[in-house]
Amino acid sequence: MNSNKTPWEAVNGVLLLNKPRGLTSQQALFRVRRVLRAAKAGHGGTLDPLADGLLMLCFGAATKFAQRHLEADKRYTAVLQLGVRTTTDDAEGEVVTQQPVQVERAQIDAVLPRFVGTILQTPPIYSALKRGGKPLYAYARAGEVIEVEPRTVQVHTVDVLDLQDDRLTLDVHCGKGTYIRALARDIGDALGCGAHLAALTRTASGGFPLAQALDLDAAEAMGKSALRERLLPTDALLQASPRQNLDAGQAQRFLHGGRLSGLPVQEHADPGEEVRVYGPLAAEQPDVLLGIGAWDGGVLAPRRLLCTDELLPPVAPVAQPPISPFRTESFHQDATP
Repeated sequence: MNSNKTPWEAVNGVLLLNKPRGLTSQQALFRVRRVLRAAKAGHGGTLDPLADGLLMLCFGAATKFAQRHLEADKRYTAVLQLGVRTTTDDAEGEVVTQQPVQVERAQIDAVLPRFVGTILQTPPIYSALKRGGKPLYAYARAGEVIEVEPRTVQVHTVDVLDLQDDRLTLDVHCGKGTYIRALARDIGDALGCGAHLAALTRTASGGFPLAQALDLDAAEAMGKSALRERLLPTDALLQASPRQNLDAGQAQRFLHGGRLSGLPVQEHADPGEEVRVYGPLAAEQPDVLLGIGAWDGGVLAPRRLLCTDELLPPVAPVAQPPISPFRTESFHQDATP
């Protein structure tokens, strides 16, 4: 396919992708975007190259709501290599210490409750978190030792799936900002033998399971039309929010940034809570997603609106967006931003 001749188009929706190991999230996104010929694309939560599993790909209108999914709970299958500490807290780092492992299941069961609930976690030094405008991994590579402050994260559950010799497999359900690498490191330290993250699979994200995801090779083999049929609608990202319907006149005022009063409320929403807003673009037309709003003293105020290309099916090419070469530099990012 010659990307210089085939136009990019307005494509709106969400694709659940099973990202393979060895690719960055951006590389996987671009390969799918190239098949769809989508002018605008993003993803909802970075997976390191070491990790595989569910990656939410957002196109067109869906990119406006990707932040909601970045903040959603996620679930992982994490394989811990016990007895080996590394510089990066995962298999890509250099070995720092190594020792024989004699850990029983009862010891693990006694330790894991410490890592459930609201806990303090110190991010890995090899991470993209910034200090003084520079990512932490830049300091680490330069040999500079800096103090990394712990931060509060939420871990809902940590359950043992398997224990084979020095390999411990866990099911982890956690909130945003949790470093699974750091969790592996800290569990190893609590067991007294050390550990690092040997493998990671994201099995769910914001209520979407990996079982519904499409493999990357299959996505590329489907072609543009068939792959577009696999897209979930944009409002799949918004189903947890209350719904509000408008008539054609109200919809036009809302799309132009107008605040609406005197509306009957379809579904209860707390003051300031975002609601997904629907309405027809003209009389006798079906309702479409217009954007999100919030109730402010009985008045519906627009928060995020869709534009023309995002309201209608893709019918025309758009200007070719500039594409920068992907950076191949290997550095660690949040497994669950």
